[in-house]
Amino acid sequence: MYRYRRDMEIGLLGATGPAGRALAARLASVGCDVTIGSRSKYRALEVRDEIVSAWPTHDLMIKAGENSAAAQREIVIIATPWDAAAGTASSVADHLGGKVVICMSNALQKVGDEFLPLVPPRGSVSASVQAEVPSAFVAAGMHHVPANELANIEQDVDSDVLVCSDHSSATLVAMDLVNLIPGLRALDAGHLSNAMAIEAFTAVLLQLNVRYKTRAAVKFTGIDLAD
Repeated sequence: MYRYRRDMEIGLLGATGPAGRALAARLASVGCDVTIGSRSKYRALEVRDEIVSAWPTHDLMIKAGENSAAAQREIVIIATPWDAAAGTASSVADHLGGKVVICMSNALQKVGDEFLPLVPPRGSVSASVQAEVPSAFVAAGMHHVPANELANIEQDVDSDVLVCSDHSSATLVAMDLVNLIPGLRALDAGHLSNAMAIEAFTAVLLQLNVRYKTRAAVKFTGIDLAD
C-alpha cells in the first residue's frame, strides 16, 4: 500500500454539493490533480467551471466527469449525501478494489431547529461503504471541516481532522492528504467503529453554528505530534 504523493490523482464521487466542491477546490489549490464526479457528467462540468472561474488567478487542475471517471483515480473520496454514499460506492465498485476510499458523509436529519444524528444499519456511513466494497481500504475523515472556510482557498482552515479506519495504510494515506491542506491537522482516531461517534458529532457542531451564528471547527488540546 502506498503513502500519499503530491502527484497522485484524486477522484471525488458526488462532489457537486457544498462540501464536495469545497474540497475539490482546496485540494486543487495545493497541487492535487482532482476529478469531480457526479451522476451527471454535465453537472460535474458545470461545477468544475464554477470553481475555476471563481479563482482565475489560481492554476487549478480540476477535471470533471461521471462518478465512474472519478472512481478510476488513485485515491477516491466520497462526498455524496449520506444516504447515497454506499450505493454510489457500490455502483463503481469495480474501480475501487485495492484503493484507499475516504468517506466524509454524515448521517443527519434536520427536525425543526435541531440536527439529529441517524444511525445507518452498519453503525456509520463509512462502515456501510466498507461493507459495500470490501476490497477497498475505507477511511472516515473530513467530517467536521466547515465547507465555506474550506472553499476559501486563499485562507487557511484552522481545524483538526479525525481519521479512522480498519486499515492502517488507509489511515496514513488519509492523514497525509489532510495534512497537505494548510491549517488542518490530521489525528488518528483508531478503528472504523469510531466513525459512528465522529459522524454523529457533526450534529452538535451544526447546532452550535446555529445557536452562535458561527462556523465552529474542532480543535483538540493536549496532543503534541512532535512527541
